[in-house]
Amino acid sequence: MDVDLDQLRHDIVEVGRRLWTRGFVASNDGNISVRVAEDRLLMTPASVSKGFMTPELMVVTDLAGQVVSAAPGRRPSSEMQMHLVAYRERPDIRAVVHAHPPLSTGFAVAGIPLDRAVLAEVVTTLGSIPIAQYGTPSTRQLAESVAPYVRAHDGLLLANHGALALGTDLFGAYYKMETIEHFARISLVARMLGREHLLSREEVDRLQGLRGTYGIASPAPICPDPAAHGEHDPSCQVVFAPSSPHAQLVPDAALAPRPARIVVGTDGTVRLTYGQLTALVDEAVRHLAAARGDESA
Repeated sequence: MDVDLDQLRHDIVEVGRRLWTRGFVASNDGNISVRVAEDRLLMTPASVSKGFMTPELMVVTDLAGQVVSAAPGRRPSSEMQMHLVAYRERPDIRAVVHAHPPLSTGFAVAGIPLDRAVLAEVVTTLGSIPIAQYGTPSTRQLAESVAPYVRAHDGLLLANHGALALGTDLFGAYYKMETIEHFARISLVARMLGREHLLSREEVDRLQGLRGTYGIASPAPICPDPAAHGEHDPSCQVVFAPSSPHAQLVPDAALAPRPARIVVGTDGTVRLTYGQLTALVDEAVRHLAAARGDESA
């Protein structure tokens, strides 16, 4: 494996700066590693802000977690075990990025995986983003909880903790972390607006067929029948997409607008949520269309 170690040290500094600048980490949170040889890793040190690192701070370890070289007084990230298990389970990856991006971490805290077929780009690049079971940070328990998921996923949430992204190179892993947070932001906005249209199962299959065209490799295919697979089955990725042979987009029944209940305050003011207001407007439009005999509404 031919690598430029000095360049990778600078690259880790740059990725750390981007994580900190975008608010994906706070204080000394997060950690980054990259494979520099078959049995060597370069990773961020413990107890350093990712926004203020310098290249000489990076630590070299072997795949057993033993320090090979480090600046005086420096030790590898306290989350090293999670990185090591990712490299052991996935010999094809060369970089791991762990951060606490606020919105996707919010989904992890709420116990809501990002596994709905909502964005074509996410289905094509990451497939689904499940939630690994909670494990105490910096312990082997966390590493063991991550192991089943990294076999089939390049991006995942960590219950009540953060997110993890894997890549064939350092910036590739970082960009996947960006995608996870971007997906969480869009999903949250859609849910706040009261509805979420899903890609059909047939459209998901078409998108999977495009992966080769885009040169995108995936550790596992999309499960043909999500109900028949466990949530961390390493043979495929569970993506929820309703079958609809005649439509590419399908309204999500679970998030469909409900009839609005108008609340009148003691001062006579009417209070509605944005979702309720949207539902009322939609209902009014349907009634007007029906009155005009517009059957296409």
